[in-house]
Amino acid sequence: METCKAPAVSRPAIMPPAFSCDTHSHVFAPLSQFRLHHPPHYALPTADSLAHAAARKAMGIERGVLTQPAAYGADPGAMLAAIEEAGGALCGIAVAGVQTDRAKLEDWQSRGIVGLRFTEYASGRPRFAGSVGFDAIGTLAPVMRALGLHAQLWAPLDILVARMPELLAYNVPLVIDHMGMPDVSAGPGADAFRALCRCLEHPDVWIKLSICRVGPGASDYDAVRPFHQALIERAADWCLWGSDWPYVAMPEAPDAGMLLSLFMRWVNDPALCRRILSDNPARLYGFDGDVR
Repeated sequence: METCKAPAVSRPAIMPPAFSCDTHSHVFAPLSQFRLHHPPHYALPTADSLAHAAARKAMGIERGVLTQPAAYGADPGAMLAAIEEAGGALCGIAVAGVQTDRAKLEDWQSRGIVGLRFTEYASGRPRFAGSVGFDAIGTLAPVMRALGLHAQLWAPLDILVARMPELLAYNVPLVIDHMGMPDVSAGPGADAFRALCRCLEHPDVWIKLSICRVGPGASDYDAVRPFHQALIERAADWCLWGSDWPYVAMPEAPDAGMLLSLFMRWVNDPALCRRILSDNPARLYGFDGDVR
């Protein structure tokens, strides 16, 4: 199986505030410890729990939220091991299908799982093996509500906004991945992006300001800035920041420290940076300790 080195992380030009959180990243344990359940469509990065801790330290990030890679399917063992090793600094987003029973979800929740991820693609495009679609949320919603789990959503923007009324009816908090995947070429005035901004008026809808999969490419993040700004202006108290380290299935992996520096420079307001990097994730994910 093809492997690759996890990308290096530089020290940000502007260090983040205390108790900052990277709300979107991944760990990959050695195959000798935790096997994959589905063949990955990318080279496996050497991004185990030690490498993840080193990346957080380099960025000055104290907390993190891990998202389950599709190749592990509904087996969060590698992620749970990393959460346990981190001693309260990490929590996780798992993947579960309609066949996952309540006892298993209760066990995961007791060990640091705070949400479940659901993925949709354009019509006719199959989901990655190991991912679970939006249709499963209706079945899982009752136990998710009982356990305090939220639904993390990854989908093209048109699908996301079209299905939002249905998703809101399940009465579980919704966390939107990757800024909702807007069409940058259409501009922030496009109907779909304006609809996304209206969705953020709902108190149970959060959004991740992770920019590396949005826009024309790693060399032109400036094209994403108007969307980033619009989301913060609309719902600063429901915005989260995520790096997406170690950047699987990307032709050119960015530097997470650079992305954090870019966020700090774009926001250019220490109090607002603290809300998005520290206060908001503490509210959503339930981290213990001070929220300054």
